[in-house]
Parts: sequence; C-alpha cells; structure tokens
Amino acid sequence: MGILNKLKKEKKAEVPQRKPALLVKQPWITERASDLSGLGKYIFIVDKKTNKSEAKKAIESIYGAKVKAVNIINIKGKAKRLGRSLGRTSAYKKAIVTLKEGQKIDIIPT
Repeated sequence: MGILNKLKKEKKAEVPQRKPALLVKQPWITERASDLSGLGKYIFIVDKKTNKSEAKKAIESIYGAKVKAVNIINIKGKAKRLGRSLGRTSAYKKAIVTLKEGQKIDIIPT
C-alpha cells in the first residue's frame, strides 16, 4: 500500500496552477451589485471550474485587496426559443467576494 499512496501524492503535486487573470472573467455590474459594494461585497463572473480558494487567490492577486469570504453560485443556462428553433443560454458561475474591513476595489475606473 505504501507505493500506491506515493503515486497518489505525486499525481496531486502535478496539478498545474491556473493564471488568476483567466479565472476571473469580468465584474458583474448591476444595480444590486453596486448596492452590495457599499457593504464590501463584490460580484465577479468566474471560470466554471473555479472553486472558492482559487477565486480568493485570484481576486487578491489581481486587485490587491484582502478577501474575507467567497460565496459561489452556479447559474444554469435558460431555455430560449426563437420561432420554432429551441436553444439555451450559456451557463456561468458567479463569485460573491466579501472584503475585510477597510478594503475597497475600484471596479469602474472614473
């Protein structure tokens, strides 16, 4: 069993790290999102394979702000119809990032 455990550990170590710029696609800018920014919460569209810890590291490295918590929401694609043809909108993943006290992100440069 010792050899199998070593092989499993080696496989885990081989996982390449993804670039933070590829994990965070864009900020989600809506009226509700701008209201949440007053509470220190910001919403981003992230890659579908991103987890909470990867999102946290990516936001900290891109924006230079300390992250307190990350909540992830998977949005399923909706069924749409145009005449007789049926289709589906794309699914995506949102990350709601809560920053520590005193931290701020300037999403829309003025």
